[in-house]
Amino acid sequence: MNMAQKELEFEQALQRLEAVVKKLEAGNVSLDEALAGYEEGISLVRFCNEKLDAAELRVDAVRMTEEGASIAPFDKE
Repeated sequence: MNMAQKELEFEQALQRLEAVVKKLEAGNVSLDEALAGYEEGISLVRFCNEKLDAAELRVDAVRMTEEGASIAPFDKE
């Protein structure tokens, strides 16, 4: 994760990822631009997954606090 991504919010990172994907899908980029976009996209996916994992842990912690000692696993569906 680069320095700029550390300052991004999840929604901003997701918007940037969507823009990168749209640009790559358009197909009118050079090979170097495509590779750079792919690398950025992979980095953004990892960043978003980390944010989602952290949110899942927070949800589990809140459930544990509200329901006592037992923790209900986060329902991913």
